[in-house]
Formats: sequence, C-alpha cells, structure tokens
Amino acid sequence: MKITALLVLKSTGDGSESVFLANASDVSHFGYFQRSSVKEFIVFVGRTVANRTPQGQRQSVQHEEYKVHAYNRNGLCAVGFMDDHYPVRSAFSLLNQVLDEYQKSFGESWRTVQEDSTQTWPYLNDALVKFQDPAEADKLMRIQRELDETKIILHKTIDSVLARGEKLDSLVEKSSDLSAASQMFYKQAKKTNQCCTIL
Repeated sequence: MKITALLVLKSTGDGSESVFLANASDVSHFGYFQRSSVKEFIVFVGRTVANRTPQGQRQSVQHEEYKVHAYNRNGLCAVGFMDDHYPVRSAFSLLNQVLDEYQKSFGESWRTVQEDSTQTWPYLNDALVKFQDPAEADKLMRIQRELDETKIILHKTIDSVLARGEKLDSLVEKSSDLSAASQMFYKQAKKTNQCCTIL
C-alpha cells in the first residue's frame, strides 16, 4: 500500500480550470529518469480529476494498478494518488483530514487564489509519510487491528495455561466461580460431543 501524491486544489466547478493550492509527492519508487514525467502526469491527472469532481462529491478513478481518489468539499478539492491496495475508506478519510487541516491553516483565503501555488505546505509532506499506513487515516481500521492483536494475545494466554499441563477439566473442577449447574452443563456437553467425534 503506497500513497504517491496528495494534492489540494481550488475547483469551483464554474467552468474555470482547477488551481493548485498545495501538493506533495513521493516518486522515489520510480526510476530516476521517469520521475519528472511522473510528476507532470500527477499534475495533469490531478487537475483533470478535480475539474470533473462536482462539489460535495467523492469519486475514484482507476488507472492500471493506481487509483486516484478525489473529494470536492465546496470548491476545495483534495486528490490522492494511491496504489490499488490502499483501502478506499482510509483514502477518503485521509482526504477529509487534509481538507480539515487546510481550512484550519489557511481559512477561506483559497477562494481568492487565481494561479497555481508553488509554496510548500509542511503538513501535506508529513501526511504523505504518516498515512502510508492506512490505519493511521482510518480509526476503525486501527481499532480492528488492535482487536486482532488482543485476540492473538488471548489465544496465546489460554494455550500457555493449557501447555503447563493443566487440563481444562481440572480447572473446571477447581473453579469456585462456576455454579454446580455450569459444571454439570460442561460435563454433559463434553460427553455429548465425544459420541459425535469423527475419526
């Protein structure tokens, strides 16, 4: 999963060309002689996709193994170039965060911009690095990964208790926490399941 570029554009949809407000790209995984062409391609495709994304909408465009995701929020448009394996929900969550940060940093000043900006915005470069891991952009994905890790730890813990030679049967017998009915249910279920074992 790789993010190649993040762009912020003014795209009002009034027929005028989209204007670059900020951009950050990492083309280091391309060959040295391809990098300038890739950057030009990113600018061209980014502007084209922003022009064709209506206000208040999101869209994804696929080209070979890459996807270009765009989110136009009231004329302020974020565009991300990701590989095909980057989750869509994480991509749009990232674009939403980029737009929030841009508006926090610059307010409504973007509305008066008439030509492409060459000024760098450090947040965008940092975001390009930080959000290479989709879980950073998507809180639900991060929580799911933490739950999966917890489940693995729990399985290891139960296995380690059983590996010390203690059998679950003896633990049930010794447990004062289980009522007599629960112990009887466990024993009855075990007997019932023994007759159904397929060898």
